[in-house]
Formats: sequence, structure tokens, C-alpha cells
Amino acid sequence: MLDTLSNRLASRLNELRRGRGWSLDQLSEHSGISRATLSRMEKGDVSPTAENLGRLCAAYDLPMSRLLMMVEDSFDPKVPFEHQREWSDPETGYTRRAVSPPANGLNAEVVEGHLPRNTVITYETPPKSGQEHHLILIDGALTLTVDGTPHDLSAGDCLRYHLSGPTRFETGAERGARYLLVLV
Repeated sequence: MLDTLSNRLASRLNELRRGRGWSLDQLSEHSGISRATLSRMEKGDVSPTAENLGRLCAAYDLPMSRLLMMVEDSFDPKVPFEHQREWSDPETGYTRRAVSPPANGLNAEVVEGHLPRNTVITYETPPKSGQEHHLILIDGALTLTVDGTPHDLSAGDCLRYHLSGPTRFETGAERGARYLLVLV
């Protein structure tokens, strides 16, 4: 019987192929591995050799270390919308949805924020000093003050910064803001 890691590898190989929309025949053409061998690997009947893993990684344009990290980690790669937890601030109406929550083996997480109009939220100290942030304003207008410097953002703008001091999120009287925040 194959061990748990081998079972996860078989499942991941199947997910990669299906994610590309490839049939086993198409993957065979891209990788140079027979269709029968690919089928047996995806079912977990056989473990792939290092050579076959190398061929598969080349077909997917994926470093082998990344493939193995995807298998060794215990996170589910897909986060369905209904499993993205949302929190609402009862005082301001601000909502925060964990689009891509933190997970072992992943460095980044993605948060979607909705800030109503006429709202100010201030964070005096960062939860993790030096953390890299990329805020993409999807809709509305937002003034984001980072370390005392205000940045006026409009829909489509991106602000990139390292979190080291206080931050202030502020919306005006006319519009709120909806944004994605990538934390690395």
C-alpha cells in the first residue's frame, strides 16, 4: 500500500492535469510519458520515478521543489467562496473576508476588505512588523496613511509597502472602498 505522501502526490498530479484541462493523452504528448503510466501514477498504483517527476514538472512549467512542497503541505489548494470566513466590525460596518487564509507552506494570504463611507480605522502598531503588503483598490476611494504619509487611492490603484508603524484607513462622505490586500 502506498504511503500518505504518495497518495497526496497522486491526487496532486491529477489536479494539475485537470487544472490545465488536459486529457491523459494530451499530458502524454507534453511529458513524453505513456498514457498508461500517467493513469497508474494518478490513481496511486505506482509512484513516479524522479525522471517522470522531472518530465511532469517540465510539462507544467513547475519546479520540482514547488510540486513537492504542494504535496507535503497540509493545506487545501482551493478555497471555495463559502469557506472564506468573513468578519464584520459591529462598530464601523467594516467587513474582512479571508479569500486565501494563511496556511503552512504558503507565504502570502489575501484579504478582501469593505470599508463603508465616512469610516476611519487606525492601527497604532503592526501585528507583524516588516510584513509586505500590496493593497489593490477594487472600487471606491480610500486614503491609506502608512507611517504618517497619506496615499489617496482610486479604483485600480495599488499601494505597496512594508508595515512598520501606524496605518490609517479612511473613506470620504461620498464613497466607501472595496479592496484586496495581499500580505506576504
